Amino acid sequence: MSAEKILSDWKKGNFKPIYWLEGDESYFIDQIVDFAEHHILKESESGFNLTIFYGRDADWAAVVNACRRYPMFAERQVVLLKEAQQMRDIEKLEGYIDNPLSSTVFVVSYKEKKVDGRSKLAKILKQKAELFSTKKMYDSQLPEWTNNMVQQHGLTINQKALYLLVDHVGNDLSRIQNEIEKLAMNLGARKNITEDDIEKYIGVSKEFNVFEMQDAIAKKDFSKAIRIIQYFKANPKAAPIQMILPALYNFFSKVFMIFGAGTNDEKLLATSLGINPYFIKDYTAAAKNYSYQGTEKILLLLHEYNLRSVGVHDGGTDDADLMKEMVVKMMY
Repeated sequence: MSAEKILSDWKKGNFKPIYWLEGDESYFIDQIVDFAEHHILKESESGFNLTIFYGRDADWAAVVNACRRYPMFAERQVVLLKEAQQMRDIEKLEGYIDNPLSSTVFVVSYKEKKVDGRSKLAKILKQKAELFSTKKMYDSQLPEWTNNMVQQHGLTINQKALYLLVDHVGNDLSRIQNEIEKLAMNLGARKNITEDDIEKYIGVSKEFNVFEMQDAIAKKDFSKAIRIIQYFKANPKAAPIQMILPALYNFFSKVFMIFGAGTNDEKLLATSLGINPYFIKDYTAAAKNYSYQGTEKILLLLHEYNLRSVGVHDGGTDDADLMKEMVVKMMY
């Protein structure tokens, strides 16, 4: 069961008594809970028929009593239990979940974790509830998801701007949505988002960012890499080393995969590596520039400097100096 399916059913007036929403990706859980709070009931019905609890302060008996009430002047009532992972004695909801009231829509938001699959509660949920389990989206899926979000706002975005946005925000779907909404408000009559828009409205330099750093190293453009590192030193919030190193590791680990792919066909390589075909030439060019041994060396250096960046085998070298030292060893 997906978030889209749950919301689609609700819009058609199809409801089940229990919805248990759990897992690491809060974006979809929040999306469902927000709809349940604001759209299942009419505004005239919600005063008597909408009850909201928060896990830290909620008493299980009060929650059950609310769920067992009958709706007033409406076909159904909605009971929301937010932040349920913080609720004490949550297993005591088992009795109600096992025998729920059909006129109550009980929605439980159990974020950042999942119920122990061996527990009695988990077994009852599988039998009696609509169980929605989420996990963090893979980084490789973020560009496509972001592009779809852009299209939902009636906009388009060029490839470089798309990757600038994703690289800057990272795996935070709610923030990506907020940034797209900000762009939509500022574009006026224009419908296409460019890297200039990302720079102006999101605050990401189109010349000095992780994406351009990656490109400089891949092309062995030493002077460009040093200019970018100097910019990062002057603007430490633009791209901290803990953001740069994982991005570079992700890039070169996929470059490394090219040597074992057994094909030079760019479309097949893009599919095999799980990347947008638009960028496959960046990966194949890096493979030619560094060779198998050179790419392996880069991955080992990234591991070494990641440890040094957090103080392992390093007495406190400045991040920019660490980056410069690493780039020299990579390229020469």
